[in-house]
Amino acid sequence: MSQKVTLDDIVFENRNKEYGAYYLRKNYSKYLTKATLIGSAIFVAVLGGALAFNKITAANAEKEIMVDLSATDLQEEQPEEEIEIPEDVPPPPLEEPPPEVAQEKFLPPEPKKDEEVKIEEPPPPAEKLETAVISNKTVEGAEAKDVFIPPPPPKEVAVVKVEEPKEEQVFVMVEQQPEYPGGEKAMYAFLGKNINYPAAATRANISGRVTVQFVVEKDGSIGTVKVLKGIGFGCDEEAVRVIKSMPKWSPGKQNGRAVRVYYTIPVVFQLSE
Repeated sequence: MSQKVTLDDIVFENRNKEYGAYYLRKNYSKYLTKATLIGSAIFVAVLGGALAFNKITAANAEKEIMVDLSATDLQEEQPEEEIEIPEDVPPPPLEEPPPEVAQEKFLPPEPKKDEEVKIEEPPPPAEKLETAVISNKTVEGAEAKDVFIPPPPPKEVAVVKVEEPKEEQVFVMVEQQPEYPGGEKAMYAFLGKNINYPAAATRANISGRVTVQFVVEKDGSIGTVKVLKGIGFGCDEEAVRVIKSMPKWSPGKQNGRAVRVYYTIPVVFQLSE
């Protein structure tokens, strides 16, 4: 009788069957059946436990809780006590009217047109006004205690000092720098055309650069001018004079509004050979 040849025998023919792969393929169906049975048993056990737990919970929920309310524990409502209102209650005594306050007649005269004012009745003395109220007729009565007395005039007058407005801030750098009309080239052309070489500097053969700083105001005019570095012999004063004679600039701007800005330029003095 010939031995039954399986697919595994054909696949592993002329191969090492002692290797684990051959053993696993040969017993695969056995292990699959065993795993299926074990998994089914676990599933049935879990399902049965869940059903049993639900039945126990439902049975406990159906039990009624009996509360014994004894009528002896309840307190009887007590009737409200009646308040006796006495009959013949005498009315409260009437208060006496306050005494009439003393008054002094004092009517200011009413002037008429084209007539002189005549005071027919003089005003009452100050002693009577201290204990009486001013009225349009004189009435005898008790002395008035709360008579208005005007306050005395103030002894000292407070002097308020008004501070002078502070000078507006001058910026060093802004979003839009001030600009000479026509640009920087036109500015240096203006300086070269308008500078007069000082005679003292010419005699002393002085040449050099004067550094000048000035303020371009919000309207473009030239404000404060000062020399940061000079060379003397009248050159510093001449540089300041020419800067002050400049036409109005386009003002500098910060956040879209015109502001005061510092601007620094060198003014060169050079003798021609």
